[in-house]
Amino acid sequence: QVRLVESGGGPVQAGGSLKLSCIASGYMDDTQCMAWFRQVPGKEREFVASVPIKRAGRPYYADFVRARFIVSRDNGKNSLILQMNTLTPEDAGMYFCAADLVFAGRARCGGSSEDYVYWGQGTQVTVSS
Repeated sequence: QVRLVESGGGPVQAGGSLKLSCIASGYMDDTQCMAWFRQVPGKEREFVASVPIKRAGRPYYADFVRARFIVSRDNGKNSLILQMNTLTPEDAGMYFCAADLVFAGRARCGGSSEDYVYWGQGTQVTVSS
């Protein structure tokens, strides 16, 4: 099993920045991708960003990021970082870290929540106008 623990959320004013961290532990041999999703009450979980952790490759971002967010990885520590800048009230929500489970082949590190098996408990982000 893989355990994911997020941290770094909190209140921020519009235009400000936050850095979210995800620390992974456990059996990671079959994990190829890690990702960030977010969710607000009454809405489906929404993709934010993803990155391969077992190979070189570019990260993937949702359209709403618009160069404001940067995702980075630390393979040695099985860690994932999301640097969020120029935050708006629309960015508020619970942010979740996720990891996939791939037994063979090359994973796409896509934006569907169904591609990911392991989830953290989330860290709350609030943005005041």
